[in-house]
Amino acid sequence: MLFIEANGAKIPAIGLGTWELRGKTCARLVEQALRLGYRHIDTAQAYENEREVGEGLRGSGVKRGEVFVTTKIWTTHFAPNDLERSAKESLVRLRLTEIDLLLLHWPNPQVPLSETLGALARVKQLGLARHIGVSNFTVALIEEAVAACPEPLVCDQVEYHPYLDQTKVIEACARHGMAVVAYSPVAKGRVKNDQALLRIGDRYRKTSAQVCLRWLVQQNVAAIPRTSKLERLSENIEIFDFELSDADMREISEMGSANRRLTDFGFAPKWD
Repeated sequence: MLFIEANGAKIPAIGLGTWELRGKTCARLVEQALRLGYRHIDTAQAYENEREVGEGLRGSGVKRGEVFVTTKIWTTHFAPNDLERSAKESLVRLRLTEIDLLLLHWPNPQVPLSETLGALARVKQLGLARHIGVSNFTVALIEEAVAACPEPLVCDQVEYHPYLDQTKVIEACARHGMAVVAYSPVAKGRVKNDQALLRIGDRYRKTSAQVCLRWLVQQNVAAIPRTSKLERLSENIEIFDFELSDADMREISEMGSANRRLTDFGFAPKWD
């Protein structure tokens, strides 16, 4: 497994996203993923599956120290006292003593960012989280967050796939030694029948999804594809035995534009 290094964190390049996975299905997929060699599991308070993620982790038999677990604080818990309590509740649900990476799930303009980040840093200082970061932050918010946070931020987790140009966010993260973690890395399955990706994949005997994930990893971006299918689990991790050419990388990057976002809500920030 390849690792993406950022401000002291070593993030496994491919992880399992668990959004929309629930109950026994979620626990089984997490367990199976870890047995297949995954070492990075991503969850969030808003997914309402932290308990099941913890069950899958314990069921896998993989040592706790070998697995990188990320969870995210929901926006209604950004007031300082609330954030700390909320992080502790996540640990109880996961049945863990610490989170590897704790993120702010979305920006919340209702609470001053400096207060929220002070509380997030304190959670790290208390030993409840090994690393901290943000998710769905724009360039302006990254700059503000880095300036306001007393502890280093290790990543911005954002939607990123060949159809969405995230150059500005990637450059902002690089300036501050932060990693980018890509959610919806295969564009919610839309890459499956993409002719250009299929053509590139044919050359390497890989699927279009594998080409996408490889494209991300070669940019030093971690990816957390979500799947509910066991066969897709093994496909998504089998991307370390080939390398895309510079021409392939360029061709895929040229597919992107700023307005091809698949995840957008009324409370989202003004995107770059």
